[in-house]
Amino acid sequence: MAAVKPVVILGVFVADTAYRADRQPRMGETILGNSFKLGPGGKGSNQAVAAGKLGADTTFLTRLGVDAFADMAKRTWQDAGVKSAVIDTPDSYTGA
Repeated sequence: MAAVKPVVILGVFVADTAYRADRQPRMGETILGNSFKLGPGGKGSNQAVAAGKLGADTTFLTRLGVDAFADMAKRTWQDAGVKSAVIDTPDSYTGA
């Protein structure tokens, strides 16, 4: 039986935003939406969360701002059992 190795991912977290409307806007048109969702995203972060939920010893390496989206990221990883190695950057922001 092979030894289980830790998973380390260097990647990005972003807060994903999704908007719904009754129809797609035409070129140059602005329309009102009827719903909005905000959630965790970013390819690297999503991979780490998937690995963590599967039980792998997972660490995610990234840089975040010091803001509400960074808080979302850290909660997401904690809930998935992912360890994080984050460089907190107060003079920047977490992506969205």
